[in-house]
Amino acid sequence: MKTSIELTLTPLKDDYELHIIDFIKRLRDSEFKVLENPLSTQIYGDFDQLMPFLTQEIKRSFSEIDIAVLQMKIVKSDRSDYEPNF
Repeated sequence: MKTSIELTLTPLKDDYELHIIDFIKRLRDSEFKVLENPLSTQIYGDFDQLMPFLTQEIKRSFSEIDIAVLQMKIVKSDRSDYEPNF
């Protein structure tokens, strides 16, 4: 099943930018389609392949950060080609 996931990683520490950049770079290096904007990162792919990958990368990021918040929205469809029609 195709899925679209929006992620926002928020490390609660002074050097937060480095942790966000590392997380995004690891997403970019994956086999999945990744799109970014100033507020979040979207990743697109097959649910059964994408979720284990994200679990691994989220765990890795959390192990490198004392305190962090990760917001995630999951949509059941590939929305990577969405364009507003208004």
